[in-house]
Amino acid sequence: MTVVTTAGALPGLVRERPPGPGGCRLVTVDGWSGSGKSVLAEGLGRALDAPVLSIEELYPGWDGLAAAIPLARAWVAEPLFHGRPARWWPWVWERDVRSADPRTQPCGPVVVLEGCGSGAAALLPFTSTAIRVDCPPAQREHRLRARADWPGYAPHRARFLAQERRYFADAPDPDVVVRT
Repeated sequence: MTVVTTAGALPGLVRERPPGPGGCRLVTVDGWSGSGKSVLAEGLGRALDAPVLSIEELYPGWDGLAAAIPLARAWVAEPLFHGRPARWWPWVWERDVRSADPRTQPCGPVVVLEGCGSGAAALLPFTSTAIRVDCPPAQREHRLRARADWPGYAPHRARFLAQERRYFADAPDPDVVVRT
């Protein structure tokens, strides 16, 4: 495992890693809720001129972290690895249903997939660089409670935290850890 203390080193590291046979470098940015994954992924996407996808679009509701992993593999990771577009049906959180209208992401030199579960073992064979964002638990909780979407997330926090604990108990080591 490589430890990177600044996000500024990540673009160079990603560029050095080999792409899949289809020419795409899939970069995953994993971590606990409130760790800073989205901010890091968006900055990395800008630095690499790469699209950023969220695995949260694949969660089938608040209890769907584990169920999203095979969907991310089938709909995003495998196609991009082989040079095909990713195609997924996002979860419509307001209606608690899967959308009938798919989204697509063409294969490109780099695609970033962020969110809790994106660094899962099932995705690693298709991943060029697996990044985990690490942050102390108290700071994560402070960040969560300061977010604009906290009122909608708060009723589900305990359930989602239990899923995160199960996931990270068996999660593989990433290529890179960024401490925030």
